[in-house]
Amino acid sequence: MSARWTIAFDADDTLWENEQFFQSSKDSFTEMLASYVEPDQLHQRLTAAEMRNLARYGYGIKGFTLSMIETAIEVSDSKVPTSTIAAILKMGREMLDHPIELLPHVRECLETLGHEPDIILITKGDLLHQEQKLAQSGLGDYFDSVEIVSEKTPEVYQRIFARRDRPRAMMVGNSMRSDVLPAIAAGAWGTYVPHDLTWEHERAEAPVGSARFHQIAHLGELPTLIAGL
Repeated sequence: MSARWTIAFDADDTLWENEQFFQSSKDSFTEMLASYVEPDQLHQRLTAAEMRNLARYGYGIKGFTLSMIETAIEVSDSKVPTSTIAAILKMGREMLDHPIELLPHVRECLETLGHEPDIILITKGDLLHQEQKLAQSGLGDYFDSVEIVSEKTPEVYQRIFARRDRPRAMMVGNSMRSDVLPAIAAGAWGTYVPHDLTWEHERAEAPVGSARFHQIAHLGELPTLIAGL
């Protein structure tokens, strides 16, 4: 594998499962609040709270848990019992403690890429939790660098890739909005690896006209893709 490349990977729902735990918690949250609001309206209110709170709490389970509490208070006109608030907090703790589940082909992909490319991890979210997940994953030794950022923008990618001093850079992930589009805008390649449960906030139209956009079915296809570029 060519040493010309910096290959950057997203973490959540690219290397390991993440969104499925949010979806499960949303289902439980819907059951908890069923006597106050219809499911579709609750989903809209929770999504609005999440978007509103991103600037305050950032990405991750802690912000999501606080948004659930805020939404429960709002839709119940402050009548939600403390037992429900306690159940939401318990659900958040269980999400934080959930074991890491690697996605298919992750380890074999990293092993095939080897040490000639510069392999880095670029993820956003809660610093402590992302560090814990990486440690639990057993993948830490594959990465030359780990970057935990508050947001993924073209400027962030430009700054990270400039430090690597390689002529070619690629960002690989399941988010069109955060992994692919800003990486291409920064002058890198963007490789999309779809995941069935990608959060709606991370969805966007694919840049099908860009020569630096690629899509693969799973990470097992990545080494062949890179070798052909």
